[in-house]
Amino acid sequence: MENLNLPTYSFKIKSDLQRKLIFDSIRKKYVVLTPEEWVRQNFIRFLVEEKSYPESLIAIEKKVDVNLLPQRSDIVLYNQNANPIMIVECKAFRVKITQDVFNQIARYNMKLKVPYLVVTNGLHHYCCEMDYEQKTYRFIPDIPIYQLVKNR
Repeated sequence: MENLNLPTYSFKIKSDLQRKLIFDSIRKKYVVLTPEEWVRQNFIRFLVEEKSYPESLIAIEKKVDVNLLPQRSDIVLYNQNANPIMIVECKAFRVKITQDVFNQIARYNMKLKVPYLVVTNGLHHYCCEMDYEQKTYRFIPDIPIYQLVKNR
């Protein structure tokens, strides 16, 4: 798979028929290794190992109803009170991060109202901090560590 703009991690990868599978430590099962899944698994490891987010507070492909239509957000992180604090939208490394991607994560956030939104294709990572009082957001230079956001 493609080298990403993230630290290098080791994964359990196996083949099944014509497909490669990667072990997802959050869902506790092997999933098909697509380019988007490669980005998601690497970003999860980054969040856990570099930013200290507890695996037990991470949800993968979380169902979010948007305008009565079921959608699935790639990664949702929670605090210890089970409140969502961050949504991460992952795209394959060859997919450009466009306004459509930001619109997608914004739709998920209409329901979840988290303090942080992250969009990544594994090569480029963007993090927005939401300000609901001012009805605005700002891009921040780095994904915050869990200790700084766990009480939000």
